[in-house]
Amino acid sequence: MTTPPDSLARGCHGIDIGGTKIEIVSYDAAMREAYRERVATPGHDIAAFSRAVHTLVRNGDAALGGRAPAGIGLPGITDTFSGRQLSTNVPALNGRQARQLLQHTLGRPIVVGNDCQCFALCEAAGGAADGLPTMFGAILGTGAGGGYCADGKLMRGLNGIAGEWGHWSMPAALLAHYGLAPIDCPCGKAGCTERYVSGPGMAALHRHGGGDGAEPMALAARANAGDVLAARTLDVHLDLLGHALANIVLAFDPHAIVLGGGLSNLPHLYARLPDAVQRHLLRGIQAPPILPPRFGDAGGARGAALLLRQQLNATAHP
Repeated sequence: MTTPPDSLARGCHGIDIGGTKIEIVSYDAAMREAYRERVATPGHDIAAFSRAVHTLVRNGDAALGGRAPAGIGLPGITDTFSGRQLSTNVPALNGRQARQLLQHTLGRPIVVGNDCQCFALCEAAGGAADGLPTMFGAILGTGAGGGYCADGKLMRGLNGIAGEWGHWSMPAALLAHYGLAPIDCPCGKAGCTERYVSGPGMAALHRHGGGDGAEPMALAARANAGDVLAARTLDVHLDLLGHALANIVLAFDPHAIVLGGGLSNLPHLYARLPDAVQRHLLRGIQAPPILPPRFGDAGGARGAALLLRQQLNATAHP
């Protein structure tokens, strides 16, 4: 392992901030876990939110024996020009300069990244795609997002949004094939991919087909038990998701796609999704392996810590 710069000598914190929980994992200088704590996110109260993050980091500092820098994964998108956060999952942060707020709250070196990108980095460096030249981490949860990594490093792009595939538009022809209308998205557009392939998207597909909008795990169980309507919902979802991931192959050509989020726990995706992707690719193009995550829902904090190390090491060794 590369010798860390002085600011990492004591270790570092990785913080994963989501709509329901904030998790900190504190690591020593060799990236061995020293402390872990998870609390509910005070999503509507900025003062309570700041106190929660400050308390978690203070507890992590105590475990490491002193102050340490922090990598932080945030949901949503940061406006490149204003620095303001678009974060529907944590309303208290929406419209605020989240990085400056967290810097003021913690008073130490921090690096802030997108939570989905942190997941991808975690799986690229020591995770399911470790050692591969490129990979794409595709989150399928309440929404859909992701990140692209090359040689174990996160590629963020000009605006820091590389991998934001959930807001690509689903083709009108494919929606029409299933009698689906463009669904409004909180981002302000309609027909965004995540409205159909996420967990709520799968439930919406079931309601569209005449079902009750059950949760994905329940739908999978019903389909396995012979429920024709549930099986039909899974088939439609697979086709739409296969098309979306085929576009990722055309755009990024990753050596593997690692799934994250709640839908990554559905076994049928790994058995059937490669063929669903292949159907939407040009002749002669091979679909990459589609892999389950090694770190599951615990990967966000680790990825945030890795992003911090990546950026601090780049600064120390330009």
